[in-house]
Amino acid sequence: MFTGIITDIGRVTAVEMRGDMRARIACGYDMAGVELGASIACDGVCLTVVDKGADWFDVDISAETLSKTNIGANGWSVGQRINLERALRVGDELGGHIVSGHVDGVAPIVSAVREGDSLRLVLQAPAHLARFIAPKGSVALNGTSLTVNEVDGDRFGINLIPHTQAVTTWGEAREGDAVNLEIDTLARYVARLAEAG
Repeated sequence: MFTGIITDIGRVTAVEMRGDMRARIACGYDMAGVELGASIACDGVCLTVVDKGADWFDVDISAETLSKTNIGANGWSVGQRINLERALRVGDELGGHIVSGHVDGVAPIVSAVREGDSLRLVLQAPAHLARFIAPKGSVALNGTSLTVNEVDGDRFGINLIPHTQAVTTWGEAREGDAVNLEIDTLARYVARLAEAG
């Protein structure tokens, strides 16, 4: 489990296709304290550390994950920066919302407009996920816990304050970017209960 509060920005340093994809990610984490098999959310995708060094770790990315995330939609290239978060530990502050790292779909940015120092984005959710997104609800976008401002059909808006832009990769967001979308776990279960009626 994660909180959607980004704790580092990683950089992809190598990508290799070997049936699945293997990627090496440089980071600022003290990797001596990260065990092999640990989970790290990489742009919101929960991935397993399969090898590591002093300032890097490797992950394997399955064909299923590639098909459901922006890793497959955009491809990861050497030099690309990605949002990182280590798994939640008992006693950690839950500053965002509960995030599983299981991406539900990819949402393209359809509009990016500066409003003062903030960046206002409109994204388009896949049609089957739109009903789970509500004004003032939470979503995880590229692993970042964000509040939904407004919803219009399958489109929804968010606002990125300067701090969020500075400590994540969101300062680089552009119209047309494909973004990993994880809907709020609570919204998923409320909808399921309503269907069961």
